Amino acid sequence: MPNKYFKPHERFDRHPHKYDIGVFVGLKKGYEDNLFIKKLFILPELEYADYYKYHLVYFLGKEPAGEQEFFSFVWQIVLIRIRFLETKDPFNSSHATDMELLVKLTTFQKYLRSIDQWNTQKTLPEIIADQQEEIRKQQLQIAELKDDLKAARKLETQEFINIADGYLLSFIDICLQAQEALLPDTGKELVFSQTQIVWSKMIAKYFREGNNEISLETLRRYFPGNKKDPGIKYAKVPPELKLFKLTPARKRS
Repeated sequence: MPNKYFKPHERFDRHPHKYDIGVFVGLKKGYEDNLFIKKLFILPELEYADYYKYHLVYFLGKEPAGEQEFFSFVWQIVLIRIRFLETKDPFNSSHATDMELLVKLTTFQKYLRSIDQWNTQKTLPEIIADQQEEIRKQQLQIAELKDDLKAARKLETQEFINIADGYLLSFIDICLQAQEALLPDTGKELVFSQTQIVWSKMIAKYFREGNNEISLETLRRYFPGNKKDPGIKYAKVPPELKLFKLTPARKRS
């Protein structure tokens, strides 16, 4: 059988990639399956995915539509080796080593199952059970999304707060002043938000000016993300539209 699936150790290459298979003089024809398994035995479990993907990329470079073929080949050589070790005489002198290798192979097989897109080696009942489990998970997700949507709709409204036509900026000025207002007893902010975009979105969603929608992009010009460096798109409220002033009320005696 010619070698075609795994990237070989190039002949006389003194600095091969650690996942290349073969020896210094190259890869002997018909031995790539054995050498792939042999290399697997010396790798830690954390490298199994990288090892598999390294050779997959190599094979896809030759066969762009060959991912399933590559997976099936790897699955088969691993399965054959597992069955071979399982049927060996348990009283032979290499039994302890065989068990170590079997653990490595079954662990790698578990990784292969996790990426199996083609239900390789699964029986029809197993496939049906997997599909039913996936349907059950999707039904739970749909139920959760419905609950979230129901909760969100409680806060929705078809009505809006209307700002007198031409006085949007006066209202924005009040919002900006509210951000600067401090509580007289603690010195803390009266209102606080992590970002300024929430102000723009709140006004665009729940307010109208002269019964007309308010552009979110227009609002963002007055609520810059960085007040110290607002950028060239930033706009100030003109003095003539600053009609109100928020001031602390006098304490009642």
